[in-house]
Amino acid sequence: MKTLRQLKNQSLFILCLLFVTIGYTQTLEENIDQLLEAKYKPNEPGAVTLIYKNGEVIYRKAFGNANLELGIAMTPVNVFEIGSITKQFTAISILMLREQGKLNLEDEITKFIPDYPTSDKTITVHHLLNHTSGIKSYTSMESFMKNARIDMTPTELINVFKNEPMDFDPGENFLYNNSGYILLGYIIEVVSEQSYADFIEKNIFEKLGMKKSYYGSMSKLIKNRASGYQNRNGYINADYLSLTLPYAAGSIMSTVDDLLIWQKALNTNQLITRTSYEKAIHGSTLNDGEHISYGYGLMEGDINGSVSISHGGGIFGYTTHGIYLPEEDVFVSILTNCSCNSPSGVTNKIAALVIGKPFPDIKDAITLTESELQKWTGAYQFEDGAVRFIIVKEGKIFSQREGSTVFEIYSMTADQFIFEDGNITYNFSEKDGKKQASFENGGNKSIGIETDKKPEPEKTAITVDAEILKQYIGKYELQPGFVIEIATKENQIFAQLTGQPQFEIFAETETTFFFKVVPASIDFNKNDNGEVTSLTLHQGGRDIEAKKIE
Repeated sequence: MKTLRQLKNQSLFILCLLFVTIGYTQTLEENIDQLLEAKYKPNEPGAVTLIYKNGEVIYRKAFGNANLELGIAMTPVNVFEIGSITKQFTAISILMLREQGKLNLEDEITKFIPDYPTSDKTITVHHLLNHTSGIKSYTSMESFMKNARIDMTPTELINVFKNEPMDFDPGENFLYNNSGYILLGYIIEVVSEQSYADFIEKNIFEKLGMKKSYYGSMSKLIKNRASGYQNRNGYINADYLSLTLPYAAGSIMSTVDDLLIWQKALNTNQLITRTSYEKAIHGSTLNDGEHISYGYGLMEGDINGSVSISHGGGIFGYTTHGIYLPEEDVFVSILTNCSCNSPSGVTNKIAALVIGKPFPDIKDAITLTESELQKWTGAYQFEDGAVRFIIVKEGKIFSQREGSTVFEIYSMTADQFIFEDGNITYNFSEKDGKKQASFENGGNKSIGIETDKKPEPEKTAITVDAEILKQYIGKYELQPGFVIEIATKENQIFAQLTGQPQFEIFAETETTFFFKVVPASIDFNKNDNGEVTSLTLHQGGRDIEAKKIE
């Protein structure tokens, strides 16, 4: 029997523990609030975030606006286009049909689409699921933006890309590919004798009780739909996209609550067996045995040593991300209504906080001497062929992928450096007399070995008078429906391709401008009267003239 003193001591311990627990919860919530409030501000497009841990929802909040024109605040029940998160639903549908004995992953696609031209290659359902088919992705074709407003049937959509040359032989490489998931959607229709939309509705949404999930439509009234936006030197309504075009690759609409129902169904084998689900979440291999992190509609990774299963989405006006950590039973979902503010980095950060393994923060960065920074400068050739240059300027250290933007990196130790959001890390070392860099992003590591390659000389930008820049304002047509829009703001000038973000361009001369984000440049062309009549885009070894149309 316990003494009064023992009971008092025990009570005091429990009370202290309660205070510690409450304090931890408040600190975690405050940290998450701060991350999201900084990213999704009032009077801007917003986001909804849901966090689930060990059987309960521990966080469910909305930020920003669902509709800017009406000033309607975002709420947790808002409905979003989820973009490529749709691929999970398509992949699981294929696995459901496989378990019903209606198809095999090794089946050639011509079994279901007999007239599909395969260039005498063996393309299987498996190749479509893990993006190794080599088929041209229709969203990378110039015709995609031209057709963005046109409703198409699945067969009409397949006709857009089926005769394009293949990028590589099936199974030889991994290249993210929306065409593969269009074909999977059509295979579902052939095998089930239902439309893709009906199959998803009846076999997933109705079965699981996902009452706020839909096969997307631009014409139907959908309660609590969040309006989609883009940022083109200011927010505008997103370009129109017929949702017949993303189809089985990206047309589903949903809420954070319904996506939690979906994740629980996957965890508890409500739709497919655990064996089938394991095939979807553990990546796959190429023909040469190389492992890739993409499985079937889902990617494997890790968050600071914890296994993760994730996928994101991006579609006109919306960006989305969801991640599940099976060892800790943590699910984080963020849905946003702007193409401009991807949630993938903050989703990973939040997941790391929830499991008590936060990413490093640049506020904890240390200062190194010039010689300590110079130790790791140079070029590094990575396994995927990428070359990254490490540069030191004015006491700061930077990383630049060949042909891309320069980013500052921050020293956490003498040989570990992080990018600003903390999700991407460099670890430098020496081996066999050569410097090497381990580049880690989302649990995926790649090793770069020191090489003697030199970066292209950095172009020097000059200042051009604002009145001269105004001459270039307008729209320039590369082809019907595909334009470059030029805008200015004081002494800055910006270029935006249809369906792409707006980027600043920099003057090399009064008529020649270059991008810093990609290796490309623009020349503005004038007639004999000095009027700007066209521009020429130089990119990828091509010179494409675009006539000024307004």
